[in-house]
Amino acid sequence: MELPPALRLAVDQALEGVSATQLAAAAKALSQRYRNEVRDGRLHLSDALTAQAYIAARMPATYAAIHTAVTAAAERLPAFAPTTLLDAGAGPGTALWAAQAAWPHLRSATLLEASPAIRSIGQKLAAASTVEHIAWRETDVRHGVDSAIASDLVTLAYVLDELEPAERTRLVSDLWTATAGVLIIVEPGTTSGWRRILDARAQLIGAGAHIIAPCPHAMSCPITEPDWCHFSARVARSRIHRLAKGGDVPWEDEKFAYLAASRMLAAALSARVLAPPETATGRVRLKLCQPDGQAAHRLVTRREGEAFKQARRADWGDVFEN
Repeated sequence: MELPPALRLAVDQALEGVSATQLAAAAKALSQRYRNEVRDGRLHLSDALTAQAYIAARMPATYAAIHTAVTAAAERLPAFAPTTLLDAGAGPGTALWAAQAAWPHLRSATLLEASPAIRSIGQKLAAASTVEHIAWRETDVRHGVDSAIASDLVTLAYVLDELEPAERTRLVSDLWTATAGVLIIVEPGTTSGWRRILDARAQLIGAGAHIIAPCPHAMSCPITEPDWCHFSARVARSRIHRLAKGGDVPWEDEKFAYLAASRMLAAALSARVLAPPETATGRVRLKLCQPDGQAAHRLVTRREGEAFKQARRADWGDVFEN
C-alpha cells in the first residue's frame, strides 16, 4: 500500500530541504519514545523536525493501518456514507486521508491535535485533500473531548498508548457520545496495544455499541496470551521514507490492532482470519475467530471446492465465509 498520490506529493513538498541525516536521527529518537511508551508529560511531536520525521517515517505505516480499519468498517456497513469526521489526536491528519479514500463523499472534518508542530504540517497536507471543510482545534485529548462535536465517523488512531488508564476510559466515553455512526480505534499491534483495544471493546459493548470489525461476535475475546489479536499491512517505502528509517528494503509491515464500533446493526459476520494462512499443495490451514465466540484452526482441502478457492485467496485479516 502507498500513500494517495496527492498526499505523497504534499509530504514530499513538506520535506524539501530537510537534512536526511537530521531526519533519520529524529525518526530514531521518536521511534524509541513510541516503542517504550514514554509518558513524561511532553508531547511526542514537540518540534518541527520531529514532526517532519513523523510524516517521513511513520505516516505511511499509520495510513496503511487506518485505511485497513476504515475499509473493514465500510465493508461491514455498505449503506453507511459518512459526511462528517471527528478525529481525536489527529497528528498530521492521517485518518482524514484514510477516511476520504473509503468514503469519497466525506465533506467536513474536525481534527483535534495538541502539538502545534504536527498541526501546522497537517494543515498544509490537508489543503491537498478533497474534503471541503476542515477545522483544526488545539485540543489535548488527555483532558477529554467535547462530546457535543457529534460526527458520523469518529476516529482515534495511535493515541490510547499515550494516555493513562483513567484518561483512556474518559476519552473513549466522550468519543462514543460524539459518535453518530461509527467509532474506529487503532493501536500498535503489540500485546499492550491489543489489551487497550480489549478494554475499549468491553467499555463500548457495555455502552450498547455494536462491534462490527474485526470481531465476528460481541462475546469475550477467545485469544489468550502469549497470543494476541493483531493484523498487518504492507507499506511501500519511498526514497525519503527509506532514508528516514535507515533501511534498504523497499517495503515494511505495519502491525496493528483495531476496533470498529457502530450505532447501527450490521449483517452477521463470518469468521475473521487471524494469522497468515499456511498453504501447502491441496490444502490451506486457517486460524479463525468465529461467530460463536471461539477461535479455531480450520484445514481446508481441495475437495471442498469453493471453500478451498476462497481459502487460497484469503489473507491475514480477511473475512472467511465458508
